[in-house]
Amino acid sequence: MSDKPAALAAFGYELGLLKRIRRAGWWHAGVRDPESVAEHSLRAAQIAALLAAEEGANPERAAFLALWHDTQETRTGDIPHTAAKYMSKPEPREITNDQTAALPETCRDLVRAAVDEYETRQSPEARCAKDADKLEMLLQAVEYRDIGVERVAGWIDSARKGLATETGRRIAEVAVTVSPLAWRDR
Repeated sequence: MSDKPAALAAFGYELGLLKRIRRAGWWHAGVRDPESVAEHSLRAAQIAALLAAEEGANPERAAFLALWHDTQETRTGDIPHTAAKYMSKPEPREITNDQTAALPETCRDLVRAAVDEYETRQSPEARCAKDADKLEMLLQAVEYRDIGVERVAGWIDSARKGLATETGRRIAEVAVTVSPLAWRDR
């Protein structure tokens, strides 16, 4: 038996940790059971595809980049921005290189290239994926606000300031005023 299937299975198990790692910043706002990194990443990937379609970029590529944007958190956990003063931010590409070292070359290169593209933000798809990360956080903040979590304004403001695409900015402008249940009325 080849080591390739074993390496892929092991990496699959590692990625499964993302379902159990909670987005730590929400605890600061008083959310008792915040979303997981995997939950965040799924909606971010879906939003990235939509943003890319509207921006004239490749939706599949944008979604793919968003799927990999937080996978390094299997090794670090979700580090809230308040920790930045006390520690240096881990380099995502370095973590990804370690995570993928045992993978077959094709898979290793695929994941590393996706993370590098996301981190450099040189492509329209990477900018859409990053905006999707921010928009997902904004939507989550509005959802938490809607169920009574009051201290989410900082997350909303942070998300809005970091948007690079016109479509992302337009969505954010509307999202803060639309009910999270608006989809039921359409």
